[in-house]
Amino acid sequence: MLDSAALDEERRINIYTPDAYHEDRAAHFPVLYMPDGGLHEDFPHIVATIESLIADGSIPPMLVIGIPNTERCRDLTGPTTVSQDRTIAPVVGGSAAFRKFIRDELIPCIERRFRCSGKRAIVGESLAGLFVIETMLREPKLFDRYIAISPSLWWDDHALVRRAAHHLQASRGHDLRLYLTSANEEDIAPFAADLARAITDAALPSVTMLFEPMPGEEHHTIFRASKSRAFRSTLVW
Repeated sequence: MLDSAALDEERRINIYTPDAYHEDRAAHFPVLYMPDGGLHEDFPHIVATIESLIADGSIPPMLVIGIPNTERCRDLTGPTTVSQDRTIAPVVGGSAAFRKFIRDELIPCIERRFRCSGKRAIVGESLAGLFVIETMLREPKLFDRYIAISPSLWWDDHALVRRAAHHLQASRGHDLRLYLTSANEEDIAPFAADLARAITDAALPSVTMLFEPMPGEEHHTIFRASKSRAFRSTLVW
């Protein structure tokens, strides 16, 4: 448990360490952070995939840090001017506080307690994917690798996409890699394509993107359909 001043609550954290962490006591390892990281959320199947890809040499050994939800819609959404957005939960718009928790409390705690290389990645799907994209645009240097699976870019009338070109300038000079995908979702797929186009048009040499739309998938299937490809292409340094 981690007592968070940023969120004014205790947060449970799930931690996976690869076999190599225990076999080589001198080695330091990258870290993959994930919202929706509860034992009854996405943590178990993501860890299983990471273990499999480590075993076949597709990605380097790494830690996985799962952040289970308490108030998911609060933590994973930014402010919105759209009244309908505010009906999805009693409290929304808390992504800045959640990012402060990750930046100022969780990451320092993990890097004190474990042998971390300083290389960091984040993965999320749906609202968690929205948080991934918001973090990449607003605070790009917090992570090196970003994986956004069908991010809920409809939030706040697609404001992140509309302002992407401006926000991307903060990424200049930072080695950043993004994997972006979408399923057959009318309120996500076109805007994921617009975001990908904005990133391509920005032509920042330090930013690498792999955009792989999956129109044959649905919102509830795309995470499992895309995760291996996403990790192989993105979790490399």
